[in-house]
Amino acid sequence: MGKRYLSFGMLLLTLSWATRTIAQQDQTQFHVIVDLVQLNVAVTDNKGEYVTGLKPSDFVVSEDGITETVATFAEGNAPARRVADTDNSQTPPLPEPQKGSAPDPAPGSLSALVAGANVFILFDTSNYMYRDFVFAQDAIADFVRSLETADKIAFYSYSRDLSRAAGLTNERAAVLQGVRTTVAGDDAALYNSLLLTVKDAAKAIGRKVVVVFSNGPDNASMVPPEDVAELAQSTGVPIYMICTRDARLEPVSTAVFERMTAATGGKAYFAKSWRDEKRAFASIRDDLGHLYSLSYYPKANQNHGWRSIQVKLVGEKAKKYHVRTRNGYRPQPNRFSTQTASAALVDNDRTN
Repeated sequence: MGKRYLSFGMLLLTLSWATRTIAQQDQTQFHVIVDLVQLNVAVTDNKGEYVTGLKPSDFVVSEDGITETVATFAEGNAPARRVADTDNSQTPPLPEPQKGSAPDPAPGSLSALVAGANVFILFDTSNYMYRDFVFAQDAIADFVRSLETADKIAFYSYSRDLSRAAGLTNERAAVLQGVRTTVAGDDAALYNSLLLTVKDAAKAIGRKVVVVFSNGPDNASMVPPEDVAELAQSTGVPIYMICTRDARLEPVSTAVFERMTAATGGKAYFAKSWRDEKRAFASIRDDLGHLYSLSYYPKANQNHGWRSIQVKLVGEKAKKYHVRTRNGYRPQPNRFSTQTASAALVDNDRTN
């Protein structure tokens, strides 16, 4: 009988412990971290001139046909600002840093959408570039000097491999040194190098673009251009490409360059001379200075694959002006964080 009572008591103790464990597990809070979708939008008239002075109410943004609520808005190199939202139930509040802490801004937060842009320059130093190599360096150097002081610049070069000559920095001298130390050499692995550059750009906080100077087709990559374009679209990195007259002689590469840049919201230029190269860089600089930056929290959408994006203007502006931006993206996997109720209480006590 004693052994039976002991076993029954141990059973009660085990059940009690399991009940407390389940109760503690039930108090676990799951937080889904949702990033803003950020768009760089160019608006031009029928003459190709930039349209300035537009307001958030002038734009309608939709994702898979679902009208989205614009959360932040900026024009040119002005800092992003919040857009008043009349339906707070649809759009979660933008994250704010907690008192007593100074964390690094997270991608997608308002503090991350600062003025200026992160410009990644990718220079073709393959054996296609033996002709007019110095003129290309001069054009890139002038472009670096002409960018706004708010912009950060990284300079990469490629032939068969990618060389990160200057990491993302405000120091123009470091970037110019990287430009001047490049030499022409091996085969051209453009798409391999561009994929790595887009991955680096995607990690940068705030607006980012990739500017490619290429003198010819790709003859050494293992990565298809479609993969590069999809990654750039999904991470919100517009690609601008400046190609020389030699690259223009390759129809397949020309078509790929045009499709890739258009899909990401960038532009392709085909220069016939070094003067055209400088004009192309000047056009990109002007484009960066006139882009509208819009962002939104995606509303509920069961589509976990490719999502199409449409940005339109309202009223008569839709008939008079043209809009250029990326045409879609593939959502990144959701990120989760967990916190027990007791831990949350401890954190609150510390904050208060």
